[in-house]
Amino acid sequence: MPTTDHPEIQNTEISKRSFAPVIDQNTCILILGSLPGDASLAQQQYYAHPQNRFWHLLSDVIQINLVTQEYSLRLQTLLQNHIGLWDVVAQATRRGSLDSQIRARDDNDLLSLISTLPQLHTIAFNGATAGKIGLKILGSYQARYRILHLPSSSPAYTLAYPQKLTAWRTLK
Repeated sequence: MPTTDHPEIQNTEISKRSFAPVIDQNTCILILGSLPGDASLAQQQYYAHPQNRFWHLLSDVIQINLVTQEYSLRLQTLLQNHIGLWDVVAQATRRGSLDSQIRARDDNDLLSLISTLPQLHTIAFNGATAGKIGLKILGSYQARYRILHLPSSSPAYTLAYPQKLTAWRTLK
């Protein structure tokens, strides 16, 4: 755990693991991130960093305020709207939360997951890293789905919110 008493620890890469997928048999849209950031890992919640716009963007897309909901209710609301979540990276070493720092990664078994989702028609990648890794995993299977490359909801990606929202509205 990084501490100010041991600065050498702050510079080490720490192994990080993704969360379980949030899906059900009615999932039609699957949104894939890369690997949860440190704030998300600390809280054990997808997109927990207060400056990450994920929940705001989806609120505007589905026209339900997810931001004020408790986390478990957010996930239920996504499933009720046929939206699932997961990450393309199962585990990796990474210093901090930036995708550019992902090293020694193992990818999630996306093909096995999507084979269990009979209603799935859209796979959306939240950010360029998720898209790059995800398309490689999907290979020829990507032709079976509508593939969306969404601008990252991360605060590290500085595109203005209205521009992000325009792209995210393609989820509808």
